[in-house]
Amino acid sequence: MANQPLDFITKALEKVEEKVDSELSKLNELEEDDLEKLKQKRLEALKKAQKQKQEWLSKGHGEYREIPSEKDFFGEVKESKKVVCHFYRDTTFRCKILDKHLAILAKKHVETKFLKLNVEKAPFLSERLPIKVIPTLALLIDGKTKDYVVGFADLGNTDEFSTDMLEWRLGCADVISYSGNLMEPPTVTKKAATKVTKVEKKTIRGRGYDSDSDSEDD
Repeated sequence: MANQPLDFITKALEKVEEKVDSELSKLNELEEDDLEKLKQKRLEALKKAQKQKQEWLSKGHGEYREIPSEKDFFGEVKESKKVVCHFYRDTTFRCKILDKHLAILAKKHVETKFLKLNVEKAPFLSERLPIKVIPTLALLIDGKTKDYVVGFADLGNTDEFSTDMLEWRLGCADVISYSGNLMEPPTVTKKAATKVTKVEKKTIRGRGYDSDSDSEDD
């Protein structure tokens, strides 16, 4: 009889332990199920992202390409949601500076199509957009021009701007998926100007274009 209270307590503790073990088992199973669900969702997301990337690549994303004429421009823009098109001229030195940065960004931002078009081969587009200063980047979303980067004024007003600066500017227009801080541009290292920059009038097929480039480079 003296051991009855002890036996009762022992049995009660055993039941509590069994209950706790049961609850822990359920929790473990629940966690495993949740982890499995998360793994499946992650796998599905990766598959979807890979499929999307392949679709972009099939449409000419992932590289900085020149299109031969303004007729090609409309087809290229129609099939891609986001497009950056550089309107350039061979004799404008700053166009070559942009080429270097755009080639880097085209590989980094596969979600966006990066093109270049010789302004002399695009009189209709140049009039319609309009393109008045060379170089100019037309930033298009869903087939419509949302913004422009005209010359280097938005890039620190220097030939020495970084690829990061151009990336930030494109991110501000939402034409690329930008992961940085849009409220603050990348640090710009200001260097003393070694040349005098001026705007010079050029005539292309009877039209006047401003050239945002050093006179000695044109």
